[in-house]
Parts: sequence; structure tokens; C-alpha cells
Amino acid sequence: AGAYGAGAVSGGCFNPAVAIGIDVASYQIGFGWCIFYTLCEFVGSALAVGAFMVVRPQDFGKEKGLSAELASEFLGTFLLVLTVGLNVLGKSLAGAYSIAASLMCMIYTLGDVSGAHFNPAVTVAILASGRCGDGLTPAKAGSFIGAQLAEAAVAEATYSVIHKGGSFPLGQGASFGWGEVAVAEIVFTFVLCYMVLSVAVSTTTEASIMFGLAIGACVTVGGNAIGAISGGSLNPAVSFGIVLAHLPAGGSVIPFLAHSLFEFVSAVAAAGVFKVTHAVDEEGLLKDAGSKA
Repeated sequence: AGAYGAGAVSGGCFNPAVAIGIDVASYQIGFGWCIFYTLCEFVGSALAVGAFMVVRPQDFGKEKGLSAELASEFLGTFLLVLTVGLNVLGKSLAGAYSIAASLMCMIYTLGDVSGAHFNPAVTVAILASGRCGDGLTPAKAGSFIGAQLAEAAVAEATYSVIHKGGSFPLGQGASFGWGEVAVAEIVFTFVLCYMVLSVAVSTTTEASIMFGLAIGACVTVGGNAIGAISGGSLNPAVSFGIVLAHLPAGGSVIPFLAHSLFEFVSAVAAAGVFKVTHAVDEEGLLKDAGSKA
């Protein structure tokens, strides 16, 4: 995730040992950057400790509340949108894989904190499925979506600053119209949302170990399949961040509204299909309730 995303900017060391090793090996053409890199990496590690304490207060004798879950959604979506922006502006040849890796890592990191939605469409799909009961109320879903969109604004500002004001548009690719974009975004957002429901929500098909890899793979599939058609956003927060960053360059909010509409429609459709194909989950719950009675 980081190597393809930030590699074009800094080389993507992320490790003082790597930075020092490279600097020593190339001392003939200059030495000293490893000091700055090491300082930045230690700052990054300190920020990671702080973030860990915020999202996991129960590990430090405090009670976990909604604020920890919102921080989790904020952090995970921030890294996802940042990775998208860095890959596109850095002209990465493996953007879909890098973005998917970022999502997968954050799902495994924060899945047990907030559910690791990182996507308003996923939040809507889970809410519409009706399988979380009091675990995801409409009010809580709304707060999750608010955190995800707020993060998008921070992430777009971050990647734009890193690339000296760079941005890029969201919309249809060359020779494609909004009809093709709608089909592309609806189909592959459906794949993503349905996968989340199947491997992370269903009590029958839940994949307790491989769920993160399965969900991340949907981004790889979608990014490679429709990236040239619609951009392969599959996520209203990603769409929001891209459009917001491009507004100063003459961009429009219409692509965000259109993509979000397609993605939310797909999320509801995925929830509807899931309720049909995974009705066995509800039957199992009814049997359990009957046996306890």
C-alpha cells in the first residue's frame, strides 16, 4: 500500500534501518537524508501509538464508547482515501493492488473496533440488511458516514499538499458516458457490499480469518475492471475526497453526487439480495430463540 502510494514521493522506506542502509550504500553521492527520514519515521510511530490508544481505550483501563468507533472510521477511511490520491497522482502502475492492500490492512487493524466500514455505501448496506440490530442504529450509521466524509476532506488536503496542489477529476473515462459509469459503479459496488455482508455479517458464511483479504480483493477486481470507465471509486467517501480536492482546479460536485447515487443504490440492492440468499441466518436465529424458550 505505502510503497506504491508514497514511493514516488519519498521512496517508501518506512523503516530507519532501510533509510540508513540506503544512505550508507550510496554515501558516494551524498549522505544525511537518513537522519531526516529516521526522525519522520519515529514521529509516525508516535502518532500510531496515540491512534492506538484512542481507538482501543479498553486496553488502558477506560471504557470504549462511540468516540472510539468514530475515530476508527476516521482513521481507516483517511488512509484509504490518501492511498487512492497518492497512487493516482504518483501515476502508480499497481494502484488497484495498493489501494486494496490499504483497505485490507485497516480492516484487520480496526475490524473489531468499529466494523471497519470505511465506506458510506457499506454502512448503508449493513444498516439495510437489518442483521446488526442495536449494533448499528440509523443514528449511529449517520455518525459513521459523517466521520467518513470528514476524513475524506482531510485526506484530499493531505495528498494535494504532498503533490504541491495536485488533484485529478472524477468522472467517466474517454469515450464513456454516464450510462456506462452508472452500470460500472453499481455492479462493482454491489460486489463489494455483498462480499462485506457475506463474509463479515452473515453468521453462516462468515469468514473469520480471510474476510479482510476477500473484501480487499473486491477493490482489486473493481479497480482493474472499471478504473478506465468510471474511476472505480465504489465509495462515496472516496468520490467526495477526489471531487473536493479538484474544486479549486475548476471541478464540479456533480460527479460526486452521481457516483454516490449509483453507489447507494447498489448498497441497498446488495442488502436486498443478501437478505434473500442468506435467509438461513434468520432461520438459525429463530431456531436458537425457540430452543432457549
